[in-house]
Amino acid sequence: MSVDAVLSRIDEIRTRIDALRSEVAGGTTTTTTTGSSGAASSTAFADALSSAADDPLSASTPATSAATAAPATSVDAGKGTLATGSGATGADVVADAKKYLGVPYVFGGTTRSGMDCSGLVQTVFKDLGVTMPRVVPDQADMGVPVGSLADAKPGDLIVPKGEQHIVIYLGDGKVLHAPRPGKDVRIVDNWYKDSDIATIRRIVPSEASATPAVSAGSVASSATDLQTAALLSMMRGGAA
Repeated sequence: MSVDAVLSRIDEIRTRIDALRSEVAGGTTTTTTTGSSGAASSTAFADALSSAADDPLSASTPATSAATAAPATSVDAGKGTLATGSGATGADVVADAKKYLGVPYVFGGTTRSGMDCSGLVQTVFKDLGVTMPRVVPDQADMGVPVGSLADAKPGDLIVPKGEQHIVIYLGDGKVLHAPRPGKDVRIVDNWYKDSDIATIRRIVPSEASATPAVSAGSVASSATDLQTAALLSMMRGGAA
């Protein structure tokens, strides 16, 4: 139903409610001006709308808050926060990183012609729409910390003490990285122990959010349901 149709229906119901109230009060219909009738009806509607949230009939269709409808998001990696704006997950990080297997190590490189460890990390996240710093010490400050290897998820970043290297954790004890000159991007068994690690960082959520997006249509529907509940409340009050 369109907004115009809803408003037209509301006006029609208001008119009927005014007539019912007049009949209940005196048994006859009292003539009033359009302005005074509209004001009285608007006041009654506002009162009913205010109490509709507590009405059993409206409880099944609560209005959606603006905060729920518009969660904060970001595509820039930051300290102490996840970059959720791109929609990328840890699984996406792993899948994209595997595209660079076999690329030769080149110090300072960030392309398929050659890349170093932090260049690989920056490029992978750039592919996913997430902005990351260029060098390891800065990358080691991004995202949220993960307590230990036991808590690590695919897509997390492992930085050893000294912050001279960075690897991408794949899960199942495997990591992907650009090792050193003469080597290429490869997957190997993780050789780090917790005692070797300076930090483990999670840049994007490990899994997709389970919270569904709230559409404009559903918000409008909730508002219409609340109006309907308010009108029903008015009708019951008029018939009492």
